[in-house]
Amino acid sequence: MKTSLLTLALVLSVFTAFSQTEISGTVKDTSGNPIMGVNVIIKGSTSGTVSDFDGNFNFTTDLSGEQTLQVSYIGFETFEQQINCDESTLTIDVILTEGGSALDEVLLTATSTTRSQKETPMSITSIGAKKLSTVNTSSQADVLRSIPGITAEGGGGEAASNIFVRGLPSGGQYQFNPLQIDGMPVLSTFGLNSSAHDVYFRNDIGMKNLEFVRGGSSILYGVGSVAGIINYTSATGSAIQKSTIRTEVASNSRYKADFATSGPLGGENSNTYYALSGFYRYDEGPVKTGLPTEGFQLRGNIKHVTDKGSITFSGQWIDDTVQFFLPYPLEGGSRNRPTGNDGEEIFTLQTAAAADISYATPDGIYNSPIEDGIATKGGYFLTNFKHNFSNDLRLDAKFRYSKYKHEFNLFLDGSGVSGAKVVETQAEYLAARGLTSGDFTYLNGQPLDSDALLYENRILDRSRPLQELMADIKFTKTAGNHNITFGTFMSRSEAGDFNLITNYLGEYNDRPELVNVSGYSINGVTNRGTSYTNRNISSNKIAFFVADEVKLDRWNFDFGVRYERASGDIEVEGTESFTVDNTGITNLDNVMWGNGSFTRGHVSADDFAFVVAGLYKVNDDLSAYGNFSSGYFFPELRATQFNALGEPSSYDTEKILQGELGIKYSKNKFSGTAALYTVGLKDRRSISFVNASNGGVTEEVDTQDTSTFGFEGTWNWAFVEHFNFGGSITYQDHEITKSEADSDLEGNELRRQPNLITTLALDYSNSKFDAGLVYNYTGEKFSNDANTIELDAIGLANLNFGYTFNLSEDNETLRLGAQVFNLFNSDGITEGSPRLGNNQTEEEFFVGRPVLPTRVFFNATFNF
Repeated sequence: MKTSLLTLALVLSVFTAFSQTEISGTVKDTSGNPIMGVNVIIKGSTSGTVSDFDGNFNFTTDLSGEQTLQVSYIGFETFEQQINCDESTLTIDVILTEGGSALDEVLLTATSTTRSQKETPMSITSIGAKKLSTVNTSSQADVLRSIPGITAEGGGGEAASNIFVRGLPSGGQYQFNPLQIDGMPVLSTFGLNSSAHDVYFRNDIGMKNLEFVRGGSSILYGVGSVAGIINYTSATGSAIQKSTIRTEVASNSRYKADFATSGPLGGENSNTYYALSGFYRYDEGPVKTGLPTEGFQLRGNIKHVTDKGSITFSGQWIDDTVQFFLPYPLEGGSRNRPTGNDGEEIFTLQTAAAADISYATPDGIYNSPIEDGIATKGGYFLTNFKHNFSNDLRLDAKFRYSKYKHEFNLFLDGSGVSGAKVVETQAEYLAARGLTSGDFTYLNGQPLDSDALLYENRILDRSRPLQELMADIKFTKTAGNHNITFGTFMSRSEAGDFNLITNYLGEYNDRPELVNVSGYSINGVTNRGTSYTNRNISSNKIAFFVADEVKLDRWNFDFGVRYERASGDIEVEGTESFTVDNTGITNLDNVMWGNGSFTRGHVSADDFAFVVAGLYKVNDDLSAYGNFSSGYFFPELRATQFNALGEPSSYDTEKILQGELGIKYSKNKFSGTAALYTVGLKDRRSISFVNASNGGVTEEVDTQDTSTFGFEGTWNWAFVEHFNFGGSITYQDHEITKSEADSDLEGNELRRQPNLITTLALDYSNSKFDAGLVYNYTGEKFSNDANTIELDAIGLANLNFGYTFNLSEDNETLRLGAQVFNLFNSDGITEGSPRLGNNQTEEEFFVGRPVLPTRVFFNATFNF
């Protein structure tokens, strides 16, 4: 009897173990097009899958009884349906409609799984392709300034935006929050040559979406960011052939054409798909300098899908130039744009007249490439393998090679000559340089008016070639309620960093003509090779990490540990003054140049980081979450100082602690988040590039501790049909808690970090007409650590609207639209002179960078 019962129990247990319900179906939009990458899960469990290129999905579950099937995708309302898991085969066809709560959007989080924002114990913002096409007018700053917790300065133009995150000290660019494309960083090592990540990449209409992960949990990614990840995901092809062409014109002679096309390769039943996008642009600038720019970018990918995964080959080629705008002298009291000698308003002191500057050096005639501005040529090749060894073991491996020829040529913000005013009378100019006399003439010999003001400026030419190899390999194992990811990240980077400064003299007018001083200058050049720097830097990184996502009934937990080692080799060329001609003009007899001798050094450092995070689902509408991380940041290699023996001053990791507590709420047409956060940074190597007495630029390094406490709130409310009101508010209290260079700085606020950041957005969209108005507010901030220069708050409004015409019954459309950047022509100052540092004062002229003026765009978009 006992044997029979035991046998029956074993049979029942085996039968139960293999009693599974199969669920399959398709996902389409309201136009009948299949949607790829849709998350299909049984709510509250780990059972689920992702739809394929044809919108099909299929999975099995051992759950039983009444369950809720949830289907969600970015930019669409979440679909839910009650199902009965009764060991049968269920077929469910889903139609998704556009809209939905932002918190239901499915995102890539710390491991290789996907979750909705509601179930993620960290702060994440996502922007879909449709929204990206309306917020991106020119630069990354245009996109990122609407993301909570980010201060984005775009006054420099189309590239090299300055991005600040959650009260972290930074000189700008992307120091604590790397820019990624398809999960791989544009640069794996920040600080090789100081070029911003966005100079190697431009947005185009081939992007699927943007995600920004804030806080220390982002160290669980392979690249190991300590404060945030900005990740763009490229669109890939599907079984449906589709193309988009967009043409655009804008004020100040801007012309741009974008395209994106995708579909199957090899016929209707092919498992191989392609996507290709790119643009061509000609632009005389948001501010006209007389230095027009043009260029193009091509990006594409080919994806082959197998029964167990996929392999994707993708790449980019860019050959593009843009101008970069730096601070220039404004009116000292009001800080308004000034009036020049000719009585006209000055918008820029950059000038095409400087494009002809050349002079003799020990290496021959040097011709300045200043007219090219930021010039980038090159690209990358990326291979991504995804393979499912079984239902519970997956591989995601990425390999990328990048190579760019890059120049970053820019106009500085004055002569930098010790004792000289920024803007000078002719008498002041002679006195500051110890000249007893001199006649001021244009290059054609015509004399200047005796009361004409002068502005001596510098051009900084930088040659910064870069090449990198990167690999990011992750294995994810699902075991019960655990999704465990093991991974490694490796990179090898090499970069050059050649910098040359040349002084020249011009009149004080918009786009000035060059000026000669008899016996002192030639063709407007007043000092050749004012400053010369030539460095070669290489970096090696290797990291190992493990992360676990634990999904329980009401609790979700994330745990992660990361170890990383970085090393670098730096060689710096020595300099001396060379006599290269016989002009008879003392200051032009010599040129500062490299002497061929190099100081070489090696540094290395390693550190651990860990993250703990948890989320509790109070009910279907409300979740509470918290996360804490201890991380690190490797100092910039290019700022490492060596003695004659090649011994570094120091190269220790900078410590960063971050914590966050918050709630997420979503019900009906409203969703929102609220969070408190804290950020503490220890032993931060704060680097400032300040004017040297001879007109060159020197690097000042201060070791600082900083502390920030903040509040961040977001909301999204569909208050009326077709209308949506969203926004965010960030308030942060930050200070320098330690300064080794100057203890008087302790207790001061961080430079260029406001206390208050707010975004308000109103959108309307129906099947024909769409419109949006976004207002970004950045509160008062100090331009320097000494807190002696306060910059007023800035409010920027951007407007976009369009009307869509149906061209056929096959959902082929034409959208005619317009955008207005800086709708009310705000004239706030984004920053003071970074090269004056703590020495900047309020004088007759104030050196600052105003926001860019109003620019109007008109576009036509064809979808077919």
